[in-house]
Amino acid sequence: MNAVQEVYKIARAQTLIALCSTVPGYWFTVAFIDIVGRFAIQLMGFFFMTVFMFAIAIPYHHWTLDANRIGFIVMYSFTFFFANFGPNATTFVVPAEIFPARLRSTCHGISAAAGKAGAIVGAYGFLYAAQSKDPTKTDAGYPTGIGIKNSLIVLGCINALGMLCTFCVPESKGKSLEEASQETISGEA
Repeated sequence: MNAVQEVYKIARAQTLIALCSTVPGYWFTVAFIDIVGRFAIQLMGFFFMTVFMFAIAIPYHHWTLDANRIGFIVMYSFTFFFANFGPNATTFVVPAEIFPARLRSTCHGISAAAGKAGAIVGAYGFLYAAQSKDPTKTDAGYPTGIGIKNSLIVLGCINALGMLCTFCVPESKGKSLEEASQETISGEA
């Protein structure tokens, strides 16, 4: 298989995963964010991302067998579904609601920038960390890493940490922007 065919095959698979998991995850957030609440959606998203990461990582060899490819894709897709019906959506909704009005746009921008920086570190970090421990099996130009299985375990632990950090985030469901940001309206006693 030449390089163009390989790129096409990977792009097609990524598009299918996006259409079948990522996009529906966002739509579920749109449908349920005011019913379930931001806190619950973020907590649930991190919880299921943790579960699915460990379910892929711990028996990783099982998923590498040809007979289990479809199961791997389903587990991987659920991880993306809950990323989007979870922290990917709530991390840009919540900052727009919880910061005081005079600081809202600045703090929302800082939150967004921190999220983008985290995504960059995560993407490049995984690329390097997922390289084989065996120097003869690493991709050209990359140093040895901790392997895919261990990298997925690290991602599961990071998701669990995100779940714990969610407990520091206030719920803004059903509150006005003033209530959510804990601002008092001047002139009221």
